[in-house]
Parts: sequence; C-alpha cells; structure tokens
Amino acid sequence: MHRAYQPILPCGNKYLQQKWDKATYEEHKKKILRAKPVVDTSAPPTYGHLHLKLRKLKLDKDHLSTIERDNHLLLKKISYIMKTEGRVDNKNEYKSKSLNREKREQEFFRINQENCAILERISKCKSCYSMQKWSEDWRKNKNYMSSITRYPQSLCELQVKKGQHKKMYKKRLKDNKLKVEHLTDKQEQGVELIHQDKELSEDHQGENPIEKA
Repeated sequence: MHRAYQPILPCGNKYLQQKWDKATYEEHKKKILRAKPVVDTSAPPTYGHLHLKLRKLKLDKDHLSTIERDNHLLLKKISYIMKTEGRVDNKNEYKSKSLNREKREQEFFRINQENCAILERISKCKSCYSMQKWSEDWRKNKNYMSSITRYPQSLCELQVKKGQHKKMYKKRLKDNKLKVEHLTDKQEQGVELIHQDKELSEDHQGENPIEKA
C-alpha cells in the first residue's frame, strides 16, 4: 500500500511519509472537531419572566374581580327592584347659581339700550331719494321709448299671449281626441258583447228542442 502512495513533496521513504501524513491529517481532523465557531449560532437564552408575565396575570385577575363585583352589585340592585317594584329618586332641588350674573345682566341692558338708540336714529333719518321723482322720470322715459321705437312695446306681450293660446288650443284638441277614441273603444266593446249574447241565445234555443226530443 505504501508503494502506491504518492507524496506531495519528494521523500526518501514512502512508508514513513505516508505514516507521518496520516498522523498529521488525523491531528488536523481532531483540531477541526475541537475548534470553536467565531459566530455564536446557538439559541438565545430564555428568561422566565418574559414568557410568564406575572404582572399581566395579576392585572387581568384584578380586572376580572372588579367586573364580578360590579355584576354582583347590579344583580343585587335588580333583585331589589324586582322585589320592591323599584323607586326612582328624580328630585332635583339644586338651584342654578352664577358668579357673573349681575355683570351679564348689565351688559345685556347696555346692548339693548344701544340697539334702541340706533333704531331710533334710523327711524328718524330721512331718505335722500324721492320715490315720486323716480316714478315721474320712469314715466317720461317710457314716453320717450314709445315715441322712438318702431314697433309698439306691447307687441312682445301679445306674441307671448298668442303662443300660450296656441298651446292651450292644441292641448284641448289632444284631450278631445283621446276622449273620442275612448268612447269609440267602449262602443265597439258594447257591440261585441251584444253579438256574443245573441250567439249564445241562438245556441241555447237550438239545443232546447234536442233535449225535449
């Protein structure tokens, strides 16, 4: 076996060189197994106070105890109401009090007096414009416009009224037409019913002799 071994470096004895290389290799493997990692890949340490939160458990327990106490009190009150038909104390003898009531009343009185004075001044103030003069000016302007215009001013109003009359006339014609159609339909239905009654009576008369025979 040692003769087939090919060392990396030249040597005088292949057997010894193979033995030494094997020993160094085994030592190298042992060192690798005993070597410690540079990076710590182990799981982090677990702390009991983080997993088991005693304070939270205590708060939850206190909260539940308060809820149970309130429920017990409510149940007691409900049972008392059911037994004694219940009574409600709705009396309120409290009187409203204010520290600045007099000041607010004085302020309100002052504002009211100022408003009355302003209203009196406005009512006594005379207007700067004359309505009579304005109406006379407008009448003069209308006369000027009627003398200047080519067509009478009431022509537009007449046209509007004429259009309205046409619309009303068309609407009446349409309503009358609908009424006539409705009456004709009723007459046709009446004629059909009369014919049907005649046919039924004839059939009945034709069947009676056969029955007698």
